Amino acid sequence: MNSSIKGIATATLALLLNYSANPVFALPQKINHPITVAKSQPLTNTLIVPGERVGPITRTTTKQDLVKLFGASHLVDKTISGAEGIGSFAATQVNLNQGRCLTTSCSASTLLVVWSDNTRTKPLDVRNLGSAWKTREGIGVGTPLSELRKKLGDFKLYGLEWDYGGTILLDSSKLSRYQGKLILRVNAAPNAYEKFPNDYQAVLGDGTFSSSDRHWKPLGITLTEIIVVLNPGE
Repeated sequence: MNSSIKGIATATLALLLNYSANPVFALPQKINHPITVAKSQPLTNTLIVPGERVGPITRTTTKQDLVKLFGASHLVDKTISGAEGIGSFAATQVNLNQGRCLTTSCSASTLLVVWSDNTRTKPLDVRNLGSAWKTREGIGVGTPLSELRKKLGDFKLYGLEWDYGGTILLDSSKLSRYQGKLILRVNAAPNAYEKFPNDYQAVLGDGTFSSSDRHWKPLGITLTEIIVVLNPGE
């Protein structure tokens, strides 16, 4: 494992990429019904600033701040399990899908804040982000591999179908400054294995592969998960 990602994998990355309860990696359904958030202006700020904020959610946002931002009726407190069921972590889901959207796309309207401890006063990370949330570079859920290569250069990533499957090694990219602040994971199209079994098998497992590897091309690789780390190591 690359030395710079190893430190994250031993603590934060294990939590970020592998826990058993309340699957975060399922993407919200897209519904086009723009309605404003109760007692607030429509939330149009869906900018991701790695290590700093996700829209209005910052490194110092508390659970009470989420109540002010979104309304208590749209928040659900959860406890999620760590890697291999070891440890548990407080989390709060923000769910505005029930007739309310943050923007003209409801794909942005559900997210999960994972807290550093049970006081819910310091966010560890924000995840379960839909396609409307994007970095300044225009990277968001659904970005195809071809676009990622334009923005990141020729980077390295882990093979598919294991704990860290499809994770991009940002330290090998043009956006190495986001290492430890942003987790990006890609996956193949749902039918890729059936259509292109040889190519699929060629990029499986815990090895690292170049983004320019020819076997990725027919698999319909897109960005399927973004995790924004706000307080790493907490």
